Amino acid sequence: MHTLIVVAHPDSNSLTHNLAKQVAEGLKAAGHSSELADLHAEGFDQRYSLADLNVHRHMATPPADVLAEQARIERADSLVLVFPVYWWSLPGLLKSWVERVFCNGWAFGYSLEGGLQKKLRHLQVHLIGVAAGDAGLFQRHGYDLAMKTQIDHGIFDYCGVSVLGSHLMFESESRDPAPHLEAARSVGQAMFATVPAQQTAEVV
Repeated sequence: MHTLIVVAHPDSNSLTHNLAKQVAEGLKAAGHSSELADLHAEGFDQRYSLADLNVHRHMATPPADVLAEQARIERADSLVLVFPVYWWSLPGLLKSWVERVFCNGWAFGYSLEGGLQKKLRHLQVHLIGVAAGDAGLFQRHGYDLAMKTQIDHGIFDYCGVSVLGSHLMFESESRDPAPHLEAARSVGQAMFATVPAQQTAEVV
């Protein structure tokens, strides 16, 4: 089985990148393959242009860079997003990747006449968010639930994608990173286990 790991962080030595590497190591140990999409290093264009809007309006085909990203996803059996939590959500670069790549006509189909069609029911996703705050902070203010609502449900369920793991790595700047790295490796190793790991808000 094959996984596309998408990482959005400008520092290749960051915990975010090292978590992505551990997911890949876990997949390899379990006999699976992976591809890393480093959006910063690859220079993904995050501008949502008129060309993208015309795709949404069914007036054009996606630009070449979007088609290339869609092809990478189509080659994969699962998708893993590894990202720092900025303002209780996805960082801008990753959000724009979703906005441009998961477009109308490919990830979903919507028209006034036909309503909504979810086109990515075959795909599974694991989300790994890297948070500076602690679990209590996220729970007290409802940030964890808000992220699940907007990302797990608002983005992926809208397209039919199965969210099999939604993980927040808390206190990323103040705790020993070893438990987080071990947890990320476990995500990779269990990715295609017969019984999917239970979805959880925290893996430590």
